[in-house]
Amino acid sequence: MLPARISRGPRLADVLRSCLQSVRAEPNVLSLPASSHAIVLLVDGLGASALRSRSGHARFLASRMAKSDVIEGVFPATTASAIATLTTASAPGEHGMVGYSVLDAENDRLVNQLKGWDAQMRPESWQLRRTVFEQAQDAGVPAFAIGTARYADSGLTHAVLRGASYVSADTLEERFAAAQRVIDSTERAIVYLYVAELDMAAHAKGWESDKWLGELEKLDSALARFAGGLRKGVGVLLTADHGIVDVPLDKHVLYDTVPELIAGVRHVGGEPRCLQLYLEPGLPASAADELAESWRRVEGDRVWVSTRAEAIADGLFGDVDPRAEPRIGDVLVAARKLVAYYDSRDITRSGRSMIGQHGSLSDEEMRIPLVRLGAFSR
Repeated sequence: MLPARISRGPRLADVLRSCLQSVRAEPNVLSLPASSHAIVLLVDGLGASALRSRSGHARFLASRMAKSDVIEGVFPATTASAIATLTTASAPGEHGMVGYSVLDAENDRLVNQLKGWDAQMRPESWQLRRTVFEQAQDAGVPAFAIGTARYADSGLTHAVLRGASYVSADTLEERFAAAQRVIDSTERAIVYLYVAELDMAAHAKGWESDKWLGELEKLDSALARFAGGLRKGVGVLLTADHGIVDVPLDKHVLYDTVPELIAGVRHVGGEPRCLQLYLEPGLPASAADELAESWRRVEGDRVWVSTRAEAIADGLFGDVDPRAEPRIGDVLVAARKLVAYYDSRDITRSGRSMIGQHGSLSDEEMRIPLVRLGAFSR
């Protein structure tokens, strides 16, 4: 079975909500002091263990990251699920963004929650919870989301950032400059600033590559300059959506070559380190248990395996909205060792060039930093 990860400390879901409460001078889970502006810097793919391992390349961040500045992300450890948790202050089972690619049961298809939005998967109804930005609107607190122009009108943006004014800024320096303009032009606000560069470098070259280190150094330098110019009352929290592990090509497992691992499977969703297997309709209730047992028998200690019912009972998705339940795989297969699972029938070999990967339950993927700067410094 997949291990239940129970966090008794702060969680990703607490971050943006606490920022809004800080701007409103209200008590909050993170014990943030009252502030005029609260900025959440979301660095895609920056795991706590990777940051600590490469602290010499991020001296500003490392010098301000206490041992307690690590929080638990979400399962699956993937961007759509995690950002939705950050911006709605709710678990994946509540907001419905339960993986990278998931089943749209009404239309009998898999949908990619990063880029698969269309008329049948509408952002305003697919993502099931109000955002913290919408709550800020109700409270009269301006809310802003800063990211590259390519994401300004995306389905994911409309799903998880609704209620925020989107500010396009393509380079890292331009994004920090945009955040400064928000601070200078408003009496109070909450700001979400997204950094994609490290995740992109990790997927292409691995988090242990020179490319990733270069992006980390750029982030550290830009953040040091930005933080150094903050005026009194402006707080910043740096966090991430998930961490990354590097999986070499010789650790790719072609699961479809073992017939019992795909017996009765209609769709394979999720991602290579966290498969979500959806069974053919009409199979007996025991089919999920039988498939899960086949994976346990064949793959052994390389995987954690749970049925949907087991994962929900163990609270891996948090409370689960009935509308979200069919989106979760009948069987979940999460990589326990340094492996990734692929389908050799995919003639495009999609994704097999990726080195840095995520999605599973390892500490490297699930544990993320929470660094406090400016008015939020300890």
